[in-house]
Amino acid sequence: MRYRSFGKTGCQVSALGFGAMRMPQTEVDGKKIIDEEKAIALIRQAIDGGVNYVDTAYFYHDGESESLVGKALKDGYREKTYVATKLPMGNVKCPEDFDTLLDTQLKRLDIEYIDFYLFHALNRDHWQKVKDFGLLEKMHKAKAEGKVRHIGFSFHDDLEVFNTILSEYEGCEFCQIQFNYLDTDYQAGIEGLKKANEMGLGLVVMEPLLGGGLVDPDESVKKCLPEGRSPVEAALSYVWDYPEVSLLLSGMGTPEQLTENLSLADRYTENNLSDSEKKAFREAKKAYDRLGLIPCTGCLYCKDCPKKIAIPEIFSAFNLSIDGDRRKVKEVMPDIDDRVRECIDCGACEEKCPQNIKIREMFRKIRDRF
Repeated sequence: MRYRSFGKTGCQVSALGFGAMRMPQTEVDGKKIIDEEKAIALIRQAIDGGVNYVDTAYFYHDGESESLVGKALKDGYREKTYVATKLPMGNVKCPEDFDTLLDTQLKRLDIEYIDFYLFHALNRDHWQKVKDFGLLEKMHKAKAEGKVRHIGFSFHDDLEVFNTILSEYEGCEFCQIQFNYLDTDYQAGIEGLKKANEMGLGLVVMEPLLGGGLVDPDESVKKCLPEGRSPVEAALSYVWDYPEVSLLLSGMGTPEQLTENLSLADRYTENNLSDSEKKAFREAKKAYDRLGLIPCTGCLYCKDCPKKIAIPEIFSAFNLSIDGDRRKVKEVMPDIDDRVRECIDCGACEEKCPQNIKIREMFRKIRDRF
């Protein structure tokens, strides 16, 4: 495992972090839940392999992720790794909620302090809430009391909002952004990445594989990637090439995926790409952009749809029609048109979508297509 400096925190973090949002699952009474035995074994395998950064959040896996991570860190594993979790901004309705939520997270994790605590998925509205409710002061107080060690934020909005947060977030030590060879000019992008680095912030990258979308991309994208690398290897090596990146998070759901990623994390360093390889990634991005795919990462932030519409599943099926062949979609989801007609146009999903997808507009497009 290779380690990198984590900005002004003074910590050294593993180039590969464990993301606890997509852990192994099993089905009980028709409901998918975390497979505790497999998930705990996977987290411990990662730590044994040199990973020292485990990332979770309040609502991952329907609120069960933090408790699972806490169980995995028993038997001496807490002392071997940093723990990161996030304040769920959508659950903060008043200033007092900060303390209630943080205490709940400490109990779930069953630890005395959180190493890295983030405002979760900051956007323009959430940042305004931080200021209106005095949450920066709350964050600093929690740090002074020893409940958290380092403070930061994760981000989903445009570059202008990102720069505003950087300029106004006093005491910020690190940030987490979405970044991969497709998202170079999306949300914070390369410009935001470099700005954060200039300010001395540690930088965590999420979605290096775009929610799995870069594991097996369209052939038009694959043929552009650097030769001799699998799509996964190519995508991760691209992110690690940036010296500004402290670590990337990967949601590894199987021992095989973890073993592969551990191997890659030991192989690739910053500034590992040649000029021709960088050009290959630019061509891959152009090829992907031409496909016109709906950019859903399957994060499930929209899962609380009042009509219980499985939005990510619909988008995944629809994206099969990129070559104009609607039969592929119908084979996977014969009732796709009926599913989108269930939408009551309330917009609740769009308020929660970190990719800012115009979901209702996409549904109308799907309905008209089929």
